[in-house]
Amino acid sequence: MEHISIKNICKKYGEGKSSVKALDSVSLEISKGEVCVILGPSGSGKSTLLNMIGGLDHVDSGTITVDGLDVTELDKKSLTDYRREKLGMVFQAYNLIPELNVIENVRVVKDIAKNPLDENELLQVLGLEGHKTHFPAELSGGQQQRCSIARALVKNPALLLCDELTGALDSASTREVLRILETINEHYNTTIVMITHDERIAGMADRLVRIKDGRVVENITKDKLKVEELGI
Repeated sequence: MEHISIKNICKKYGEGKSSVKALDSVSLEISKGEVCVILGPSGSGKSTLLNMIGGLDHVDSGTITVDGLDVTELDKKSLTDYRREKLGMVFQAYNLIPELNVIENVRVVKDIAKNPLDENELLQVLGLEGHKTHFPAELSGGQQQRCSIARALVKNPALLLCDELTGALDSASTREVLRILETINEHYNTTIVMITHDERIAGMADRLVRIKDGRVVENITKDKLKVEELGI
């Protein structure tokens, strides 16, 4: 079942000779429950594409439809509703509130969600049940990333967008976080779109997309590997 449909989107930054094509006629479809890994070098357009799906940036032309909703036609208020109700976003920077402990950081988002998950069950799934009252400064990098994932997931989004979320982590923490994504995908059938420059992560994808110079140069579906088989 198609979850995300991207058709001929273009995005340019700047004007005249200094203008840069960030995305050049990109088309892509992602099915419900897929783990889609988008690979590309710095400046290839992958972060721009993720921001477009998340409604954080506007296309110049083309359409992006998520769960039947044309994101490119939404006004500011509707975009806010879309981000609140339909998707979770996890970034390399954890963006946790330092004055709040783990469960409070998660509840901040739960309180604005229509059909939230149980935060205690979610923290158990993420292995944070013993850290509920710990503050961000008391957590390791991997634990902080797991808390940011819990905060994104407590809204019960059908779509999770991940922007280089393992880029600042060591190998052990990277494996830990990727296992969490694997579990979330299996447990909740959450569609996951993850951008990375780490070729090893491509193995865990149902769909592998490569972007170069703003264009999709590879788009394949494949059998995915378990995190333990990735060689990380």
